[in-house]
Amino acid sequence: QVQLVESGGGLVQAGGSLRLSCAASGSIFKINAMGWARQAPGKQRELVASFTDRRTPTYADSVEGRFTISRDNAKNTMYLQMNSLKLEDTAVYYCTAQVVTSALLISDFWGQGVQVTVSS
Repeated sequence: QVQLVESGGGLVQAGGSLRLSCAASGSIFKINAMGWARQAPGKQRELVASFTDRRTPTYADSVEGRFTISRDNAKNTMYLQMNSLKLEDTAVYYCTAQVVTSALLISDFWGQGVQVTVSS
């Protein structure tokens, strides 16, 4: 089966930076798209950054200009560089991917989530 494992979460002061990683493993033939979503207490989960296999990035308005999504295709790993962090960025961040498996089946997968806490 396909697994997505996030890392890099933690505590950071407002204005600081963090980089999240998401490693995809398993029976992967191709990754069509990958992205990051987040969910804060009392709020709905929102997609904050994503790209297709062509690596065309999209960003939520709330993070545009501060977050950058990137991908190491050889390792099936993507990253979320978060700069100029704000208190409002505090949330659990989830990696998601649409994967073509080795059996040529297309499925969506989610990671377990990592906590990002921004303090004053």
